[in-house]
Formats: sequence, structure tokens, C-alpha cells
Amino acid sequence: MDIMEFLKTRRTYRRFEQKPVEPAIAREIMEAARIASCGANRQTLKYVLVQSPEMVAKMQPLVHWAAYLPPEQGQPKPDETPVLFVAVCQDESLPGCNDTDTGLALANMTDAAWAHGVGSCIMGAIDRPAIKELLGLGENLRLHSVVAFGYPTHKSHLVAMQNGDVKYYLDDARDYCVPKRPMEEILLKTL
Repeated sequence: MDIMEFLKTRRTYRRFEQKPVEPAIAREIMEAARIASCGANRQTLKYVLVQSPEMVAKMQPLVHWAAYLPPEQGQPKPDETPVLFVAVCQDESLPGCNDTDTGLALANMTDAAWAHGVGSCIMGAIDRPAIKELLGLGENLRLHSVVAFGYPTHKSHLVAMQNGDVKYYLDDARDYCVPKRPMEEILLKTL
């Protein structure tokens, strides 16, 4: 698969098979985060890999899915939930924490996962205090986001944006349709 096809299919996935992600793949996802580019090579990010079924189950009610959809459509059913989470933390005891570095690490993780057919969902709508307590995170760690992982049971298609509407939706097959702005709208100039 060429890089553009890879990027077009490495979308957000919200329904998963109940099949564990192999430990070697989980380790590779974490290695991709570890080696991500970061400003001044400061490496301020820390992670918690949540893969035991008991802990994954405790995480489920603390994350919120698909804000544009009603819960009965966007929330995974019990047999569709992710099988692995990664909590992404910024270590505020280190200088230089920033969202750019976090975004680079998130992209690395989700790309590494997709290279093995593992889908992901980067989640910012999370119960930060409850997750910090559940995972035993120290005061110096700011929980930035959580990434859900698993083998997807649906597809995600890019579609042309209509009338400026950015809201994703489900088609008749329950696959996600994700509107994207046209190139003419996002590329301001070529000089």
C-alpha cells in the first residue's frame, strides 16, 4: 500500500473485534511513541499501557465516544469495545511540554498500529480525574488523552464535505463517513 492510501485508511475506528492485540504489536506501538520527534529532544511524554481485560473494562465508562452521533450509534456495544488503551501524559516536572510533541507521538502510535491492521481512536473527551486515579498517575503528570486500540469491525471512508458540514456520520452499513474540505479550501497559496 502506498503512503497516501495508508493515510486515507488510517482513520478513527470506534468498534472492534474482541481479539487481543498481540504483545509484540502493543510493544511496537509504544516503541513508535518513544522514538517520536519532539522539540529540543526533550522527551516529556509518559505513557500507561492498559491491556489487562479487567483494567480495560474499568476504562470503558471513563471515555466518551463519537460526539457527533447519538450514543446508540456512536458508543461501542459491549462486544465492540477496544481491547487496549494507552494513556498519554505530559510530565510537567520536565521543561517544554507541548501539544505539538504529543500530536507527533499520537500519529506515530496510530500509524504503527494501523501497519498491523489495528485501528485506533484518539480520545480527548475523557474523565481525567477518574482515569488519573484509576491508573495511579502522579501530580506531575497531566493526562493529555487516551488512545483506544483494537481490530476494527467497520470501515471509515473519506467523503467530500457538503455545505461546510464537518460532522461525520454512519452510512447504511454502519461505516463511518468523514467529510473533508477540498484542497482549494485549505491550500491558501502556492508561492
